[in-house]
Amino acid sequence: MQSTLQPGQSKVKETLLTPRFYTTDFNEMASLDISKNIHEFEAILDEFRADYNRQHFIRDEEFNQSWEKLDQETRNLFIEFLERSCTAEFSGFLLYKELSRRLETTSPIIAECFLLMSRDEARHAGFLNKAMGDFNLALDLGFLTKSRKYTFFSPKFIFYATYLSEKIGYWRYITIYRHLEKHPEHRIYPIFRFFENWCQDENRHGDFFAALLKSQPQFLNTLKSRLWCRFFLLSVFATMYLNDFQRADFYNAIGLDSRQYDMQVIRKTNESASRIFPISLDVDNPNFFQLLDECAKQNSNLTSIDNNNQPQIIKVVQKVRAYSSLAINMCTLYLMKPVNSQNTTVIVK
Repeated sequence: MQSTLQPGQSKVKETLLTPRFYTTDFNEMASLDISKNIHEFEAILDEFRADYNRQHFIRDEEFNQSWEKLDQETRNLFIEFLERSCTAEFSGFLLYKELSRRLETTSPIIAECFLLMSRDEARHAGFLNKAMGDFNLALDLGFLTKSRKYTFFSPKFIFYATYLSEKIGYWRYITIYRHLEKHPEHRIYPIFRFFENWCQDENRHGDFFAALLKSQPQFLNTLKSRLWCRFFLLSVFATMYLNDFQRADFYNAIGLDSRQYDMQVIRKTNESASRIFPISLDVDNPNFFQLLDECAKQNSNLTSIDNNNQPQIIKVVQKVRAYSSLAINMCTLYLMKPVNSQNTTVIVK
């Protein structure tokens, strides 16, 4: 990922935990039948057309001040938060925009929903990029469009991943907003005041993908789909947990304990997903978060190994141990017995 610093440029190392850009099988997407759920999609489209946040993302006078008062460590952590968030929002914009273009003739209602979601994501990315300008930094979104590698996901994987990312985004934003509403002394920058309405966009997007999943029972009601739902739940939760473990100082700067924050967000997202997915993860199992802690420590160890001055052969051995431990713990988490959602019927295929 590349950003432009005024003057000069900076590069951020891309890892497995970095926000990614996706593409899919557009022909398969166009062939999906939503006719049985058409009224639900029409209602969702009306919500998108209402555009409740049309006048929301407007910078006010509180932004017009110097942010040199932030200490350098907090400043760097916050810039990284803005950069990662902007990249994720822009990734969503590109995917939704392309889907709206490809589906315009075959599924006009779905195409318009994607178009209006891309509008929301573009606003979010633009608002974040303007915030980065307060720190003399801006993401080169044109460069990102041309240079980023795209990960291919089939439509069902797109639905699982985007549904969960939108819902976990809602719970992340609203949890931070409610915390800072009670403790305004920790609100280091005015962008956090916008999170309440902002997260409603995420929630509506999640509801759209929930409707898409419900319209395709083969993506939910088979034994194979249960395994994939389990995989995506764990992937999304673990990615957030490992990322936030490395950025605990940022959450401390806004008065949050990163572990307690992640635990709450995971519990809420898991509960939301249980209304759509045939299973949810057993986050009440005492081993669940303990295993995530171990994964986070090993992931942190990998970063430390890269930065130490040991001979290369020693680094290789250390990395093999860390990766092995990480893999074993992730497999243990995946094999942990899930919780069946209510009123689900499993089709054996």
